[in-house]
Amino acid sequence: MSNRLPTFQDVLEAQRTITPYLSPTPLHHYPQLDALLDATVFVKHENYQPIGAFKVRGGINYMAHLPPAGRECGVVSASTGNHGQSIAYAARLFGVRAVIVVPEGANRVKVEAMRAYGAEIVFHGADFEACKRHCVTLEKEQGLRFVSSGDEPLLIAGVATHTLEILEREPDVDTIIVPVGGGSGAAGAALVAKRVNPDIRVIGVQAEGAPAAYLTWQARAARTAPIQTFAGGLATGEPFMMPQRLLWEYLDDFVLVDDHALMQAVRLYLEKAKTLAEPAGAAPLAAALQRRETLQGKKVALILSGGNISPEELALCLEQTA
Repeated sequence: MSNRLPTFQDVLEAQRTITPYLSPTPLHHYPQLDALLDATVFVKHENYQPIGAFKVRGGINYMAHLPPAGRECGVVSASTGNHGQSIAYAARLFGVRAVIVVPEGANRVKVEAMRAYGAEIVFHGADFEACKRHCVTLEKEQGLRFVSSGDEPLLIAGVATHTLEILEREPDVDTIIVPVGGGSGAAGAALVAKRVNPDIRVIGVQAEGAPAAYLTWQARAARTAPIQTFAGGLATGEPFMMPQRLLWEYLDDFVLVDDHALMQAVRLYLEKAKTLAEPAGAAPLAAALQRRETLQGKKVALILSGGNISPEELALCLEQTA
């Protein structure tokens, strides 16, 4: 892992790296969402990626740059789902062994996908933080190379390409709203948006029940928090400091939303955009509804980061918002 912050040039290089493996995802305009927000709303459909989430951009960029010694020893990483799928998918592309440590109660849809891509799955602990600690043990015992899901410049540069694609299609966007779990996607979005046009407002959104990144952004110093949210993609209890350094410099605003708002946003995406969003992926819509007054008349891009929702989670969202 390098401590060097990724740059805009790194993002441009990442776009060249991943282009042979991934097509740009759609950026669709939905009049029904316009009516809800009194704004012009575009949705960046990262739920249409091969793994159903934006993280695959970073995984491919990382594996493409992995030196021969790293490919030979294999990698280990912790994940609640989408990062693990990204590493598994990219490892399979490049012929690398991948071990993914997941919480005991991990989303079964995501776990099954990781296995299908060839990853070895290790269940450990109750949450993401316990998984990260176990990765250190496996790294030492098996000689694997640890891949941080947040503090890795190649991952951040890779996922930031989603915002390059937004601005290539709609360069006059006023506001970009992006979910924050570990913060790599938001850090990349803010870096690119401010480099292309400093007037674009970038807003991060996190679950009220897992506010570690939000508290760290506010304090400009590391803060931890308990995890009390059903949104696996937002369930981080400790901050990743590399994305935070970028967020401190480039992020304009940060919003917390509760689980009911996330459930409502999942339902609205299904009803108004005919698309499936996981709770983390729906978070930008939840935040936009919460900040509706400030977005009126604006051109807004919502990054729908993933659609890996289990049938049980979807049923819960529909039941709780009926």
